[in-house]
Amino acid sequence: MWLFALFVLVPIVEIALFIQVGGWLGLWPTLLIVVLTALAGTYLVRRQGLAQLRAVQTSFNRLSDPTRPLAHGAMILASGLLLLTPGFFTDAVGFSLLVPQVRDALLSAIRSRINVQSFTMGQGPAQRPHGPQDTVIDGDYVEVHRKSGPSGWTSPDDRDTDQR
Repeated sequence: MWLFALFVLVPIVEIALFIQVGGWLGLWPTLLIVVLTALAGTYLVRRQGLAQLRAVQTSFNRLSDPTRPLAHGAMILASGLLLLTPGFFTDAVGFSLLVPQVRDALLSAIRSRINVQSFTMGQGPAQRPHGPQDTVIDGDYVEVHRKSGPSGWTSPDDRDTDQR
């Protein structure tokens, strides 16, 4: 129900803001602001998104918890979507998601509602429970040569030719 309310209320707020700002500044300055915020947002999202991608790669390389950089990356992606959507309210929310402190506060609020039971990542090769690495599995194989054409998965007639 809250999602429906969001899809109804956000456009109403955006239309009201367009009317107010357009009446105060005029049509062309209002449209210029919308285009400039989209361009500035695209630049900032790209820059911060690449930085978060590097942070995710670093956390994977160090075998550390990637939750924070992944969450920040998702919020930056959401910010980009909001900044590309024309409107003043969505731009304000989008630009606020580009502030790391806002993202940290939002992540803390989300973490307080989620209970993680356990988290493990990256066991060393000596700790693997699979057994010795020199296990040999013996097997036989048959090389099958088949003519080019349909695979036989789509037509029952082709299956007979594959077995010849």
